Amino acid sequence: MTAGTLALAACGSPASAPSPAAPAPAQTEAGDGPLALLAGTAKANDAQPKTGDWATGSDGTSNTAEQTTARKWVQLKASEAGELNPVVVNGAGLTLYRFDKDTAKPSKSTCEGECAKTWPPVLVTGGSKIFLAGVKKSAVGTVERSDGTRQVTIAGWPVYRFAKDTGPGDTKGQGVGGTWFGVTPNGEKAGQDGSVAVPPKTPPSEEQRPATSAVLFDGKNFSDNEPSQGVAGNGCKNVTRPGVASSIAASGSVKIWSEKDCKGKSLVVDGDVADLAKVGFDNAVASVFFG
Repeated sequence: MTAGTLALAACGSPASAPSPAAPAPAQTEAGDGPLALLAGTAKANDAQPKTGDWATGSDGTSNTAEQTTARKWVQLKASEAGELNPVVVNGAGLTLYRFDKDTAKPSKSTCEGECAKTWPPVLVTGGSKIFLAGVKKSAVGTVERSDGTRQVTIAGWPVYRFAKDTGPGDTKGQGVGGTWFGVTPNGEKAGQDGSVAVPPKTPPSEEQRPATSAVLFDGKNFSDNEPSQGVAGNGCKNVTRPGVASSIAASGSVKIWSEKDCKGKSLVVDGDVADLAKVGFDNAVASVFFG
């Protein structure tokens, strides 16, 4: 089994920002088409209701049409659930897990058959979207399973849901069998030894290439419980609602400004910032420079 290669497409909220250029396709080694990584949550990107992580009966169904609908998109968002902070959750707020009997280098899933019914793998297919908030695009990949489906990976680790988790905040799978643990944004085990895992500082790489769009959230931690707004383009762009953002999701580096027309106080941020207060920019973004 080999890890797939994903294509990146930064995307703001279509309702409030110009549509960015379409993602450049990249064939995965599984050979079944391109995937796109989009900055921000599914809600902020106006994902279609009853699709992706919001689809009813999205796992374990034998109905091909339902499977296709469920695999149109998945969301990987850094959040907290129960006592786990941070831990990655999907678009429905359900906790995602990793399995110690799998391997990350190379990526390989060993949970099949009855195991996969209890621990549904997070699956995508050609043309799927993966929405990212607080998870670096460089950490995300896919691996081909023995049945030919493609499973999402974080830092090489295949990721799963737990069938007994039924709502946001549930972590009933944590520690099961001493081998199942919530997965952090950098692929580590969540909640181990009381430590809090944080994504490593991004080295100079494609992660720091200039973004062409960003999503600004009124709440910290990319909260979908409050409004969000998208901004995209080249050069200086004023935001629709200045002075309300508490977190930002971007596909690369952007320069944020405290006044419109890119004036006043400024700060360069590389990728997502879950809490702008920690960098002295809470409720202060009025414009963004791309490029």
